[in-house]
Amino acid sequence: MEKILYDQMDWAGIEEIVYSESSDPGRLLGAHVVKEGLLIQAFLPGARTAAVKLGKEKFPMEMADEAGWFAVLFEDKRELEPYRLIAGYEDGTVAETEDPYSFRFRSRFKDEELKKLEAGIYYDSYEKLGAHPVSENGVRGVHFAVWAPGAMRVSVVGDFNMWDGRRHQMIRLGGSGVYELFIPGVKPGDLYKYEVKTRAGEPMLKADPYANYAELRPDTASVVWDLGRYKWSDKEWMDRRAKTDTKTAPMSVYEVHLGSWMRKPAELDENGEEKNGSQFYNYRETAEKLASYVKEMGYTHVELLPVMEHPLDASWGYQVTGYYAPTSRYGTPDDFKAFMDHMHKEGIGVILDWVPAHFPRDAHGLASFDGTCLYEHLDPRQGSHPHWGTLIYNYGRPQVSNFLISNALFWAKEYHADGIRMDAVASMLYLDYGKNAGEWVANMYGGHENLEAVEFLKHLNSVFHKEAKGAVLIAEESTAWPQITGNVKEGGLGFDYKWNMGWMNDFLGYMQCDPYFRNQHYGELTFSMLYAYSENFVLVFSHDEVVHGKGSMAGKMPGDTQEKKFANLRAAYGFMTGHPGKKLLFMGQEFGQMDEWNENRSLEWELLQYPVHKEMQEYVKALNHLYTTQPALYEMDYEPEGFEWINCTYNDENIAIFIRKTKRPEDTLLFVCNFVPVAHEKFRVGVPFAGKYKEILNSDSVKFGGTGATNPRVKASKKEEWDAREHSISITLPPLGICVFQCTPVKEEPKKETGKKAAGKKETAGAARKKTAGEKPAAAKKPSRTPGPVEAAGKKAADALDRISQKVGGLIKKTAQSGGQQENKESVHKEER
Repeated sequence: MEKILYDQMDWAGIEEIVYSESSDPGRLLGAHVVKEGLLIQAFLPGARTAAVKLGKEKFPMEMADEAGWFAVLFEDKRELEPYRLIAGYEDGTVAETEDPYSFRFRSRFKDEELKKLEAGIYYDSYEKLGAHPVSENGVRGVHFAVWAPGAMRVSVVGDFNMWDGRRHQMIRLGGSGVYELFIPGVKPGDLYKYEVKTRAGEPMLKADPYANYAELRPDTASVVWDLGRYKWSDKEWMDRRAKTDTKTAPMSVYEVHLGSWMRKPAELDENGEEKNGSQFYNYRETAEKLASYVKEMGYTHVELLPVMEHPLDASWGYQVTGYYAPTSRYGTPDDFKAFMDHMHKEGIGVILDWVPAHFPRDAHGLASFDGTCLYEHLDPRQGSHPHWGTLIYNYGRPQVSNFLISNALFWAKEYHADGIRMDAVASMLYLDYGKNAGEWVANMYGGHENLEAVEFLKHLNSVFHKEAKGAVLIAEESTAWPQITGNVKEGGLGFDYKWNMGWMNDFLGYMQCDPYFRNQHYGELTFSMLYAYSENFVLVFSHDEVVHGKGSMAGKMPGDTQEKKFANLRAAYGFMTGHPGKKLLFMGQEFGQMDEWNENRSLEWELLQYPVHKEMQEYVKALNHLYTTQPALYEMDYEPEGFEWINCTYNDENIAIFIRKTKRPEDTLLFVCNFVPVAHEKFRVGVPFAGKYKEILNSDSVKFGGTGATNPRVKASKKEEWDAREHSISITLPPLGICVFQCTPVKEEPKKETGKKAAGKKETAGAARKKTAGEKPAAAKKPSRTPGPVEAAGKKAADALDRISQKVGGLIKKTAQSGGQQENKESVHKEER
């Protein structure tokens, strides 16, 4: 080696790169203008010869280190020019490539972007971090960037460099902790990982936290993908969504696990036996089938169990390793975009489950990402869930908070998600969630509230609502933490909706009781209305209620026959439809699947050949139609004026009566719910006003599998006080059934009066005319007073006492008791009439 070239060698720096311990290999590698000319250095492990190709000329490079360090000095050049490297190997192969370090002089990150990342406000960080196909100086390749501040060195490895961590060592951008490198020639579809060498000198292979695609499990490599090439066709939907107030619009959600909603039939061998199990449908295939079904059933939205990449099928997606990648189980990122596009084309919103509460310990994932506890807390009392075996995010670290906020926005912006349902929010809010004494650390005030998580949630919700117009955020929060859906400026967390876990537990507890004993649990039926307006609630019968030995929804219902179970289930779904709040039902429960949900196989669609399941499906379809076409069921969901009890004191009879309203009286709906298997004929119900009452849904209809105890004729109200109302109607109340009446107000016709009253009115009218003419009127008679609501209530109480005394006398017995009570009521009605 000539002395002039030898003198240019930084031998300590060369050794650092050769041993792959450099955080700034670009300081030496590539082309650099020096005092003596243009110096080009390259590290080509395993190469025996190397040359620089400038234009059509080739210039040999000298080997400075046998590990593969080559250099050449052009004394007559003072400007950087495009060049290529040619490497010759011992086996005779020759490789010609672009030098990745020749592009070092132009980082893709701006200083303000790195400062924003450090401050936790770089909300579109996914546009630079990760792997992005780009063009540099007319050369196509991929720009890689990763945040790993605790690493000694980070390299990109993949099929394109024989998974050799020495070849593409990344360049650290100052104190930001961000490493980046443009690698020419890498293309979409190529596999890659980051080889991270820790401060202890130990190399680890890590998947890209910002990867847009990943290998199909059990393989764990990240895959380069170009998210910008898909052309969306849902602009009309997105524009309309941005202007829609979901709180005054219907939202009936069908919760779906894509891997088990419907699967391809298993293939058969020549003997007719299964040679493989059932296979997943692709995102695009599922989109057509699911949209058609959901549209037919009348749902407005689907909610997908997490589609983010995860290693274990049995986790259902709740242990995520690839937060920016839709799982490859069902296809590519473009396939998932097509799924979203098609759902929007069919008028169906898509909500995605999202898991910012914890992450798994898989070696290729976020755990100890750069050799330190980067995403999680160092102290296991803060950084791990002892019962779940997962790690907890360090929400107080700005870059970690930024990673999650950016991710929520990523799904809303890049995949047009219409909502994010946030899993396990309670575990985020409480430091002692799922922990015993000594397993957690109190906050600075000595309390168990996770103050950092609270600030993170407020921050996320504030930014999300500004950036993702029309998309909603839903919290699965199972405690009584206040103001989950409250305004951030007023101390709330800022969610749009909260899952009503209390209602679900209480109501299912009530429904699972034998009807004979339900009267002892009547409070569980009505209690939810005491807090219904404390939050913006979603009523849910979710996947959590039909796994782990809990049985299916139909299986939970009491009854010694399938008919009784399904009657109970129809009553439950009908009550849910009438109760204030948005609705969610897990797949399979709409047709009464009897077995628990199993993520390893398709729903039991074959059950639809049996009438009882087909009828249940038709019933849920009818409920959805009722819900989406009746403004009273959604317009004032979150205003107390939208709901009113007619009677919530029928403890013994297990009957609940209420109305749903809008500001227009003609929208009013009357719900009469009977939760015991006893029919009532001529059952009198107080109504909100004089009018006609038409039954528009009855869960006991024969077409739904019921006994046919319906009300086919319109009911005209009578001015007969009942339930502390001036007007009432008499109906047939089905056993274990729900009746819904559409209420049409009519003006009361004044009664024609004769005799003294009529004469008195004439005299009064005459007096009015005389007054108009200036004459002093004669004294008018005071009209007779009709009983007021207080008296009516007292009369009702007397009737109730009379019924109780009859029961004490043994005239009415338990389950048959309800029918006898109604007969007694009917005799009272006759006496009053």
